[in-house]
Amino acid sequence: MRLSLATLDRVPGDVLRPAYDRDAVRTGVVHLGIGAFHRAHQAAMFDDVLNAGDLRWGIVAASLRSRTVRDQMAPQDGLYTMLVRDGAEQTARIIGAVQRVLIAPEAPAELLAVMAAPDTQIVTLTITEKGYKLDPATGALIEDDAQLAEDLVSLDRPQTALGYIVAALAMRRAAGLGPFTAISCDNLPHNGSRLRAGVLALARRHDPALAAWIEAEGAFPETMVDRIVPATTSDDIADLAARLGVEDRAMVKTEPFTQWVIEDRFCGPRPAFGAGVQLTAAVAPWEEAKLRLLNGAHSGIAYLGGLAGVAHVHEVLGRPEARAFVEQLWDEAQTTLSPPPELDIAAYRRALMARFDNPMLMHRTHQIAMDGSQKLPQRLLAPIAARLRGGQGIEALSLAVAGWIRWQAGRDDAGQAFVVDDPLTAMLSAALAGADDATARVDAVLQVGAIVPPVLRKSALFRATLIRWLTVLETRGALAALALCKDVSR
Repeated sequence: MRLSLATLDRVPGDVLRPAYDRDAVRTGVVHLGIGAFHRAHQAAMFDDVLNAGDLRWGIVAASLRSRTVRDQMAPQDGLYTMLVRDGAEQTARIIGAVQRVLIAPEAPAELLAVMAAPDTQIVTLTITEKGYKLDPATGALIEDDAQLAEDLVSLDRPQTALGYIVAALAMRRAAGLGPFTAISCDNLPHNGSRLRAGVLALARRHDPALAAWIEAEGAFPETMVDRIVPATTSDDIADLAARLGVEDRAMVKTEPFTQWVIEDRFCGPRPAFGAGVQLTAAVAPWEEAKLRLLNGAHSGIAYLGGLAGVAHVHEVLGRPEARAFVEQLWDEAQTTLSPPPELDIAAYRRALMARFDNPMLMHRTHQIAMDGSQKLPQRLLAPIAARLRGGQGIEALSLAVAGWIRWQAGRDDAGQAFVVDDPLTAMLSAALAGADDATARVDAVLQVGAIVPPVLRKSALFRATLIRWLTVLETRGALAALALCKDVSR
């Protein structure tokens, strides 16, 4: 029996549930790219607003491709459980903020209609870095992308998130409505500015007057989001069903910590957000710290731990050499930050390590390793460039990058094959074809302009450090490289 409105009364009384009348909720938010992270982060925060009595902020969510989440949530009337795990403790809460889930290719007109509706004030996005169709190095539209190429010709049936936003804003302008506030919730540097630039570039190709209106009237706040949300497994679903007495195929599991820092720049109404949301005049320092400390360490843990055959983050950090590596990577990255006064970096680092150590999350290294070409520029390459400008060492940061290069071979240190899941896999495979040693492989990767900025392609020190670490990884393995990193940096 599935979780739904009809079965909600079967759920044990200690499970929190919506305290509002879902039939009275209006749609104020459209979310593009619904997945586990949105359900454990923004949707839960809008659910807090609904529970506080402001019923203007229900969510219509859309998947731009996959039917999976819609098929999980539709039989459940949009309800799902958020399971918060902290060591041996866990609490369950049923979220009701998501009113329905649309599949964009199946219902483009319906999605555009709800985005253009007068009640809709906010459009949020979690479409991953690759979903923006922007060059990671330059921020320009990737015009030869097949989906974006269609949107450049016509927006009658948009293919991309940018296409839907531009088409919906055109409809609102034609109807005499103001624009909605568009909020990127992806781990991109200056995500609001990049989203704004992409939207304006596409709008100009269709209607310069529309672009001018968006530029003058629209709002694209910078944001920083932070919560660890591992992938749900079949065992998780079975365990929760035993506890609830009903099956929830849309459940998410997460940690207690949650944070959403939003630039206080909206072009229309905004909710009175509750705990976990911080409105600020400047997001960039928060964003930079999160990308370079949390996300940078995650990438290093994922590639080096994954190559060593270690499945989960907390298991990687159970090895002293890996723990020392993370601290060293943070030592290097920290010098490139300009934290706001409210952010105590030493306390933040301690909190991050405690979060990484949470064994109940079961956060998979292979999950974090996905889409590395889109993540490395801001997580690792940017702090490396900053360190080089300051004449500082780059050992730990470079070892993490070398781990990513080694990852492209698709085999771990024990020879076990795995799939390299990355939008630039074909490009990287072509670049690495015929590269028969570590030096050739590093040189090949450094020439991939879509990932590596010119300043690093020209750095002899960066090249030499990468070659040295890649050689160690290929000849001695990831665990040996982690142990050696500590000695090299003394």
